[in-house]
Amino acid sequence: MDLKIKLFGRKLENPLFLPSGIINDVAGHKMAFDSGAATVVLKSITLEPREGNPIPRVAKYEYGILNSVGLKNPGLKKGKEQIKDFIKKTKDPVIISVFATNVKNFKKLVSEMAELKPYAIEINLSCPNVEGEFGQMLSNKSDSSFQVIKGVKKEAGKIPLIAKLTPNVEQIAEIAKACEQAGAAAIAAINTVAPSMVIDINKRKPVLGMKKGGLSGPGIRPVAIAKIYEIYEAVKIPILGMGGVEKWQDAVEMMMAGATLIGVGSSVYLRGYKIYGEILTGLKEFLKKEKINDVSKLVGLAH
Repeated sequence: MDLKIKLFGRKLENPLFLPSGIINDVAGHKMAFDSGAATVVLKSITLEPREGNPIPRVAKYEYGILNSVGLKNPGLKKGKEQIKDFIKKTKDPVIISVFATNVKNFKKLVSEMAELKPYAIEINLSCPNVEGEFGQMLSNKSDSSFQVIKGVKKEAGKIPLIAKLTPNVEQIAEIAKACEQAGAAAIAAINTVAPSMVIDINKRKPVLGMKKGGLSGPGIRPVAIAKIYEIYEAVKIPILGMGGVEKWQDAVEMMMAGATLIGVGSSVYLRGYKIYGEILTGLKEFLKKEKINDVSKLVGLAH
């Protein structure tokens, strides 16, 4: 049973990846590779260093995790050095993620990161935890998403661009299509569901320092499946799917909805890195049982 899957002209060992934001430390992403992830998306980098939102930034609830990290990162200068060192040390495909609030800053970030020749660059159009600070997310509208992707395409050169979208919109398929038309090589969906809140009934106040945050984990999986299904019917480019995957059945479901790669993030936080091996074993057994010799044949099967 072949778990290898082709993306951006390169065969990956399997369809699993670590989404952006699970690990803060660049070098720490090696743990995901060592545990079976075929590729990783690094934490989003901004032009200037960011300390992030007030603590506590993460809260567990029975169906997942709320987070309001707020793009804590070392900024372009220091971040680029750390990423350069990491890419030099690993032979595995590394995806860099960048976040900005306008085309000019996105262009600067992509231009700098393209010099490192990563596997791809994720354009994070959709971080929900800084919306109050920066205004409406760029991926809330088709035209602003189009302008960003079109604006950075030249800076990226031959490096594939991935447009990361928010689920907190009605017309995600239209936004995905606009990104494809602007030159995106893939769509990443979904980012966290927001705004979300949990309240400590003993302290009588919200748990998160920012009060609200983005929701991830098993509770959002049906939302992710629906959005990925919509996107698949609207675009011809691959989808990097994520949102609540915690077992091999979830990975199969997400591929059938239309995802080429499957992100496993919150489950790593909740259950540890062994999750990759467990999902891959289950995937192999499922393919064998169903007499499917190539995992890529699962993509879009539910349409």
